[in-house]
Amino acid sequence: MSREFTPSVLTANDLLDGDVIYLAPSGLWVRDLAQAYLFTDARNAAEALDMAEGQQDRLVGAYLAPAQPGPDGPAPGHFREAFRAQGPSNYAHGKQAEA
Repeated sequence: MSREFTPSVLTANDLLDGDVIYLAPSGLWVRDLAQAYLFTDARNAAEALDMAEGQQDRLVGAYLAPAQPGPDGPAPGHFREAFRAQGPSNYAHGKQAEA
């Protein structure tokens, strides 16, 4: 029995710098979850995931992460994704240095 599809964003880690990245509606990879494309169709999401898995020279660890519509764009649908969207937790740099 298959599970019902949950709205999701496509996320991975940038291969060169390790940053969390998200697939945007433009087809480009962005570092801001609010700019990500929110997939609401399982077939489109699976096709995008297949495309991402073919970009081994650009990214690593692509997967569909649960998300929900937010006032400024997609918002995390799980605490793990909220944590990842904040940036590295081992010391203040990247997204944390801007806060």
